[in-house]
Amino acid sequence: MTEAGAAAAIREPFDALAQAKELLRSVRAGALATLVPGQAFPFVSLVNVATAPDASPILLLSELAAHTKHLAADPRLSLLLAQTGAGDPLAHPRITLMGRAKRIDDPGNRAALKERFLAKHPKSALYADFTDFSFWLVAMEQAHLNGGFARAGRFEAKSLVTSLDGAGALVAAEAQGLAQLNASHRSALAQLAAAFAGKLDGDWRATGIDPEGLDLAYGDRTARVVFPHRVQTLQEVLEIVPRLVERQKPNSPELDA
Repeated sequence: MTEAGAAAAIREPFDALAQAKELLRSVRAGALATLVPGQAFPFVSLVNVATAPDASPILLLSELAAHTKHLAADPRLSLLLAQTGAGDPLAHPRITLMGRAKRIDDPGNRAALKERFLAKHPKSALYADFTDFSFWLVAMEQAHLNGGFARAGRFEAKSLVTSLDGAGALVAAEAQGLAQLNASHRSALAQLAAAFAGKLDGDWRATGIDPEGLDLAYGDRTARVVFPHRVQTLQEVLEIVPRLVERQKPNSPELDA
């Protein structure tokens, strides 16, 4: 980065927490570091990542993989989620999450994690139900954000977790909501991907809904749409999406916070 570029980066407003939440919701794969039993060395591997409605990372792991054996012995981990792009890799934002993973065996909870994971990684349906694969949920404890030159932030888990208080109806209706958005609002989703994430036009689809926002995907691309205020029901989501699109038009009034 040039001196002028560095100075510009410092002057630009930077919301570290918003950047951290966007990375957590939008990055599809990350570097997983686990502890090797009986050794002083960490072990790093590449894994696909999704998030639960409260933003807790979801992992789909094979029982045959080394990292799964490590987590069974010691649940502590670090997970690096990095945004990629042209130019210097270190100029792009990334977040390191530290926490503990737990294998989810309860059928109901496993089904819920599977639904969220496959919405983001549909090709994983080929092996998600193999007997040697299991879903793991990461309880975050700390996070460190590097947003590029002179941009950093450190957070406790409570800052990154999305509260689900009062949003039980929204979580329960997520599958219905995704179906409705993808059936009737595809044009709106593409407009929101462009407006919120600067992504190219395409056949964008909704992959996740939570009280703070909407997750979108188009092939390998992802986008995060942040709601201007917290929502608790599917009806609120269906009302706010067209209003967000309308707000992108010139001279449109701001949505109520």
